[in-house]
Amino acid sequence: MSGGAPATRDDGGTPWRSGNRVRLLENGEAFFAAAFEAMAQASEEVLLETFILFEDKVGCTLQQHLIDAARRGVRVEVLVDSWGSPDLSAAYLSALTRAGVRFRVFDPHRRFLGKRLHMFRRMHRKIVVVDATRAFVGGINYAADHLEEFGVTSKQDYSVELEGPVVSDIRDLVQSAIDSRGTGESWRPRTHADAGQRRAGEAEVLFAVRDNGPHSTSIEDQYRHAIRQAREQIVIANAYFCPGYGLLRELRDAAQRGVRVTLVLQGQADMAIAQFAARSLYRMLMASGIHICEYHERQFHGKVALIDGEWATVGSSNLDPLSLSLNLEANVFIRDANFNRQLRDHLSRLMHAHCRKVDAGQVPRRRMWHTLVTPVVYHFLRRFPAWAGLLPAHTPRKLASPGPAPAPGPDARG
Repeated sequence: MSGGAPATRDDGGTPWRSGNRVRLLENGEAFFAAAFEAMAQASEEVLLETFILFEDKVGCTLQQHLIDAARRGVRVEVLVDSWGSPDLSAAYLSALTRAGVRFRVFDPHRRFLGKRLHMFRRMHRKIVVVDATRAFVGGINYAADHLEEFGVTSKQDYSVELEGPVVSDIRDLVQSAIDSRGTGESWRPRTHADAGQRRAGEAEVLFAVRDNGPHSTSIEDQYRHAIRQAREQIVIANAYFCPGYGLLRELRDAAQRGVRVTLVLQGQADMAIAQFAARSLYRMLMASGIHICEYHERQFHGKVALIDGEWATVGSSNLDPLSLSLNLEANVFIRDANFNRQLRDHLSRLMHAHCRKVDAGQVPRRRMWHTLVTPVVYHFLRRFPAWAGLLPAHTPRKLASPGPAPAPGPDARG
């Protein structure tokens, strides 16, 4: 698969940036150490977006790093999702805002009869940008369940650290979200090749977002474009797998033209309906020659993929209806042989040591009820984001700095 010319564009007009350094970060142990170290060194600004921020040991460590940065004069901006981060106490938030941290909550809602009803239009991105020179993009939230010490319910997940021209694109997106309703839908990538940053490495990187505006299919389009070009190998490791017909067709076509296609999916489900939807596709996928492995060591939360010897992606986007049709997501797409080799070696070890290959003989034969129910569930999951998208979007609430924090949010976790 050819890497292409530096700073060329994809089919959607988003520019690839050459001259970047990319480092793979596995799980909370690596990600938190790198992100917190970057925040500790910040001299100008820390911009942070996250779906989940819990008031546990990780969230309290993050809070202290943000407070320390703000107190030494660093501009600190934080955006969290109200569905994913419902439990933050008034004391926790007040400590941040008193120090000068500007804190926003995306799509805030009150409970209705004690229940949260606003599970749609979620801000699912996980991004940090420090001093406009260093960025982190991936799927890891600020919660202790991203640490292996959390036990069997801890999450297997990934992020990347980036330096180089692509950081300007990432920062521009976060700044656009700060300036707007929190969606970043006014973001447009810069047109000039260097994006205002010095070269830091050899990797070409494209930063893509999924929003409910001009970039509604950008991440899925990148997957499909790369799958169509695949010649040897496709490995997709994704927590929630229920894509539309188009992407499924691309995978089946690739397998049938001789590409080895492997899916690494959840073996320990945290959402039964999501696992049911994924497993309902197994018989069809395997009949096309696609290999499926289920990860059983812990809960798999990753959203990574690699194709042939150079293309890879890491980000927040699952391949399911919420991520592909409704959530605000962010992925980086990487063309670099060294990074691809590192991710390939890691996924090979993961599959060998912690995954079980799904054998065609182990897939239960369809019963009559299964034949009737499976298409209904699949089509419902594929179409309900379009229905949910008719619901109104909401403006993020900004906590004044300094000033009192609001009452704590709902207590159920998303």
